[in-house]
Amino acid sequence: MSDKQPEGAGESGEFKQPSVPDDVWERFARDTERDIRSSAPKEPSARGRMVTERLRQKDAKGAQPEGWRTGPAWREMDGRAARRRRLWAILGVPVAIAVALVAVRPSLLPGDPFGTSSDASSGASAGTPSGGASAAALPAETAPPTAAPSSAAPDTPTLDRPFAGSPAERWADGAAAIVVPKATPVGTFTSAQVAAALKRAKTLLVGANLAPGTLRGERPGSALAVLDPKQPRMLDDVNSWLRAPGKKHDPLMLFSRFDPAEVRPAGDVVKVRGRTTFKAGAHASVAIHMDYTFVYPLIQASKAPGTTETSGAPTEGSGGGSTEVARTIVRRVLDLELLDPRKYQATPGKLSITQYDQDLGNTACDVYDGFLHPQFDSAAPTGAPPTGPTTDPYDRSRDIEHSGTETCGTVSRT
Repeated sequence: MSDKQPEGAGESGEFKQPSVPDDVWERFARDTERDIRSSAPKEPSARGRMVTERLRQKDAKGAQPEGWRTGPAWREMDGRAARRRRLWAILGVPVAIAVALVAVRPSLLPGDPFGTSSDASSGASAGTPSGGASAAALPAETAPPTAAPSSAAPDTPTLDRPFAGSPAERWADGAAAIVVPKATPVGTFTSAQVAAALKRAKTLLVGANLAPGTLRGERPGSALAVLDPKQPRMLDDVNSWLRAPGKKHDPLMLFSRFDPAEVRPAGDVVKVRGRTTFKAGAHASVAIHMDYTFVYPLIQASKAPGTTETSGAPTEGSGGGSTEVARTIVRRVLDLELLDPRKYQATPGKLSITQYDQDLGNTACDVYDGFLHPQFDSAAPTGAPPTGPTTDPYDRSRDIEHSGTETCGTVSRT
C-alpha cells in the first residue's frame, strides 16, 4: 500500500475532497498492512504437518482416535485379560470394603484359610469325609504332572485329621479316586470288552492296595481273580511271594500289606491319586496303563495304653494307647494287557501283567517279611540305615523303575 494520499479532482471541475493530514494517512496505512499480514495463510510447522497427515490417513481408513475404539490388535489377542481388568474395575469398591472386613474378621472367609476359627486346630466339621479335611478337593488327574505338588501348610497329623500337613489331604478317597476312562473299540475288541477290561483293572488295583483284608496281610483274592492263569508263571510266582516272602520274592512288589501286630489304620480312609489310560497294544491287545499313589495313615498297635515306647511318657489324648500318626506312601505303575484268545493262549476277559514298578515311602529298609514298616517319631528306627537319595514321595512327575538293585533312601516328607 502506498504511503501517499490520493490526489484531488482533476481539471474537469469535479468536486475535490478535502485533503487528509499526512500523519493520519500514514497511521491508516500501517494499520491496514498489519491486519493484512495477520490474516494471511501461514506455512504449518513440521509437527503440525505430521499430525495433519496422520489424522488424514485415519480418516481415509475409517479409524477413530485412540480412546474411542475397543483397543489395538494386541488387546484383541488378550481378550480374557482385558475382560478381567474391566471386571476388577467394576468390583473395585466392593472388594475394598470386603478386604477391610476380612482384615478385621478373617474368619469371614469361606473355609477359614488363615486358621482363625476354633475348628482349625481340631479338624473340620464332623460331616466332612476324609477324616476332617477342610481343604477343597483336587480335580481328577487327567495328564502326567509336570512338577511335585507344593508344600502344604506345616501341621501334625492327628486321629481327627490323619492327612494334615500333606498334599494328600486334597486327594480323593479310596476306590472312588480310581476313575477309568470311557471305553472305545480297540482293534478286534468292542467297547463293551474294553469297558470290562478297565473294570477288572480297577478291581485288581483296589484288591491289591485298598481291600481291608489285603492291608492286614491276608491273601488278596479279589486281585488274583482277574489275572490270567494262562500267563506263564505269573500266578505261581505271586503265590510263592505270599507264602514265603523274601528279598527276591517280595509281595510288596504288587500288594500293600501291613503287619496288624505292629500297626493299624488311623481311620478308614486311604488317599489316592493317579490316572488310567488305554490304547492298542503291540500284541493285538488292549494295553492298560495305571499310575497311582496311595497314602496310608497308621498308628502303632503294640504300645501299652497311654505310654510311648521310648520314654514311657503319656501320649497325647486320653487312654486308648498311641495317638501318633505316621504315613506310608506307595506309588504303583502297572501295565496290563487284554489278549485276544483267538490269537494267543489267553483266558477270555482275564488280564496279563506285562510290567510292574513301585516306589515305597516311609518303610524300613532291607526288611523282607512281606510287610510295610512305617517309621514313627516316638519309636526307635527299624531296619538298615537308608543309603539311597532323598526323594519326594508325592512327586508324581518323576519316573520310577524297578530294577531289583536300587538302594533304599529317605523321603523328604510324609
